[in-house]
Amino acid sequence: MDCDKARELNLNGLRGRLSSEAMAELREHLSTCSACRDHAEAERVLSEVLETRLVQHAAPLALKRRLSASWPTSTLAPRRIGRPAWAVARAMAAAASIALVVAGSTAIFVQQRSELRQLESETVNDHLRILEGAPLAQVAGGLHEVKPWFGGKLDFAPAVRFAGNDDFPLQGGAVEPFLDRRAAVFVYKRRLHTASLFVVRCDGLAFPTSVRTRIVRGFSVALWKTGDQGYALVSDLNLPELLELRGEIASR
Repeated sequence: MDCDKARELNLNGLRGRLSSEAMAELREHLSTCSACRDHAEAERVLSEVLETRLVQHAAPLALKRRLSASWPTSTLAPRRIGRPAWAVARAMAAAASIALVVAGSTAIFVQQRSELRQLESETVNDHLRILEGAPLAQVAGGLHEVKPWFGGKLDFAPAVRFAGNDDFPLQGGAVEPFLDRRAAVFVYKRRLHTASLFVVRCDGLAFPTSVRTRIVRGFSVALWKTGDQGYALVSDLNLPELLELRGEIASR
């Protein structure tokens, strides 16, 4: 057996396509040829990387059907593939795996960005309802009046300890629908401006672990999460002032 034939058989062996006789013949050649042994080991490692260590994504159903329709049905022995052909085949397999990883990462990034946009839009919409005086329920007063009032109206205890100060006095609280759940709302003032802080359970929502800010329809919005709770702060204040309020909330 020459080296080209041995390397072709080795590729088929990695895919489990060799008969016991052919496998025995291949082992005999590898026992006497160090170059082919090194080549076989390199192929094994490459196969392990491609098949087990890269992120794998299921092929679309349409692609599976096209491949199934074009797959050869002949039972004749496969044509011998020379070294240049199998080298190209391996390169194409590696490129396809990398393309799947990139495509999967891009899809995840696009989905996460879409979910963040949804959170930002919901925050502004709910803030507008608060300004119109139309929340599900509301109460006036400071932190010692607001936090006990949430009892029985929410399925969690909002972890907010900022009771307001001279720059950002706390006006009261409310309960407001937020996407598929209820939010605790803390309403702060800054001169003639109103700032709404929405606190929700963050499971299933794309709240970022570090603060994210953005201007949405003219409103300043800050999103972040701590533990199992997500925070959405919104106001027509400029971003530096909103982040000053956020700093007070987070530091407590």
